[in-house]
Formats: sequence, structure tokens, C-alpha cells
Amino acid sequence: MQGFIDETRVEVFSGDGGAGSVSFRREKYVPKGGPDGGDGGRGGDVIFQVKNNLKTLSHLNHKHLFKGQTGETGKGKRKHGKNGEPVLIPVPPGTMIRDYQTNEILKDFSENKDGQEWVFLKGGDGGLGNWHFRTSRKQTPRYSQPGKPGQSAELKLELNVIADIGFVGFPSVGKSSLLKALTNANPQVAAYHFTTKIPNLGMLRLGEKDVVLADIPGIIEGASTGLGLGIRFLKHIARTACLAFLIDMGEEDFTDTYGKLLVELEAYNPDLLKKKRLIIGTKMDLDCAAENLIKLKKMHPEHEVIAVSVFSREGLDDLKLAMLKMAK
Repeated sequence: MQGFIDETRVEVFSGDGGAGSVSFRREKYVPKGGPDGGDGGRGGDVIFQVKNNLKTLSHLNHKHLFKGQTGETGKGKRKHGKNGEPVLIPVPPGTMIRDYQTNEILKDFSENKDGQEWVFLKGGDGGLGNWHFRTSRKQTPRYSQPGKPGQSAELKLELNVIADIGFVGFPSVGKSSLLKALTNANPQVAAYHFTTKIPNLGMLRLGEKDVVLADIPGIIEGASTGLGLGIRFLKHIARTACLAFLIDMGEEDFTDTYGKLLVELEAYNPDLLKKKRLIIGTKMDLDCAAENLIKLKKMHPEHEVIAVSVFSREGLDDLKLAMLKMAK
């Protein structure tokens, strides 16, 4: 998924109400009929709607202004003006809507219900036509009400959950290559640190179940204190439901990797350690990998450890099944 966007700013305006009509009944045999001006239509609302087929906010990246339609002016014969069409803003599940100035959370779409709607701003009421202002003493009122103005707001949209499973690991551990092997994603892959600057998302489809995977940019030691692009990276990890820890089986210090990753996650947010997790030993095609894997499994008997090689495709089927089970 290219053009990943997880935060954006939007300005929203509900529609103004239409003005009431000034009109008088004019028929062939009623030359001086009474007032019959109809009411103006109500302005269009601002509505947010959850769409499960959306995974990021990238569709809002080039459009930041949304306006409900203005209600139509009332008409003669007491005809009501047409209500303005609402403006519908689609958002992915897990979107949080905040006041841009105060950062207050106004709505959290964490229930992930496809089609869920929230009317944020009501359109302005239509003005009353002159028919309403007739009295026994004033039988020909030549005025009506203007429509009431709509409302406006400046908002920040923030994606709270971007994936079912997030890949966690140090740079060059093979996260992007694994995502490419498991899904239809096409992340940039190269043999140097920080190839990935933003999360890449991919869809792992098994039968009728879809599991969204996120290749999170690599953590470095000290990321929780802001080193590298640490805080930005860790924020994305917080937005995944489950965690898959990738450990390079060819590294000399592979036995320390898992502990170092946990330290950074806990320092950023201890709640991250409450997420479901599994350990993936990568680069199993290397000569020392099989022996190192045995040591890794003995060190972490409480966790499922799955060995994979993107090069030979070893273990990929087992990993897919484990991910499907974890994401239930």
C-alpha cells in the first residue's frame, strides 16, 4: 500500500439553511391571495462513515475541505425547499477524530463496524417562509427568515489501529522481505539500514480470512528516548493489535535482541507488552542459523518461535497459520 498516511487535518462545514420564500397566492380568480411562501431547506450535515476496505487515511491526503450542501430556498404554494445533501467522509476502522486546536478526542471509531456513521455537524435550519408571519392585522407580510448558518470545525484525523500484526525488529532483520513474501505488498528492499521510512501494509489472505500485516520501520537502541526516528516508529507499533518479533539468526548477538526490543517497547509504553506476540527467527538459510535457533527456543519456551527463510521459503506456511491463529 503506497502513500501511507496515518494522520491528516481536515476542515469541515455543514451547509447553511435555505432562506424562506416571500410569495403570495396568485390564481385566476384570486387576484389578492394571502401569503404562501414555503420554508427553506435544511443545510447538509457533516457525517463520518467507517469503511472496512480502507486501511489508511491516504484518500484524504489531497482533499482537506469538506462542505455540506446549502439548503434550497423555499417556494410558493408553501413548498418546502429541498434539504442540502450531507457530506460523507469515509474513514478506516480505528480512526480517532480530534479537535485540531485542543487535541481533545471527539470520536473514536474503535468498534470497527463497517458502515458505522456519526453525524458530527448538523446543517443549519431553513428559514420560515412568509406564510408563517400572517396575522389578522398583517395579512400580507413581505418578509421571511434567512436560513441559519451551518457550523464549522478544524479536525485532526488519526489512525489508531493500522494492522492486525506489526513486525518488530532492528534494521535489516528482514521485515520488508518477509512482508513481500507473505502478501501482495511491494515494499522497498535493500541491504542497508532504514530502507523503510514509513510503515508498509500488506494483506495476508488465508481462505476467507484477511490479516493485515505492517512492516514497521526498524527500531534502534534508544528509540524510546527519541534516537533515530524512534518515537515515530514506536507510535506505529502501538497501533497494531499483535506483535511479531523478528530476530536475525545470523547475528552474533541474536540472544540479546528480544530483550533489547522489549526494553524499548516498555520504555515507550508498558501496555505494548500486553499485546499477543510471537517470535520469528529470520534468515534460516545461513549456515549458523539452525544451531542458533535451538538456543533461541530454549531461551523463550513461553513463546512460539517460528523459523523462516524468505530465500528458500522455509517455514512460511507455518508462519501464515500461526499469524492467522494469533489475529483471531
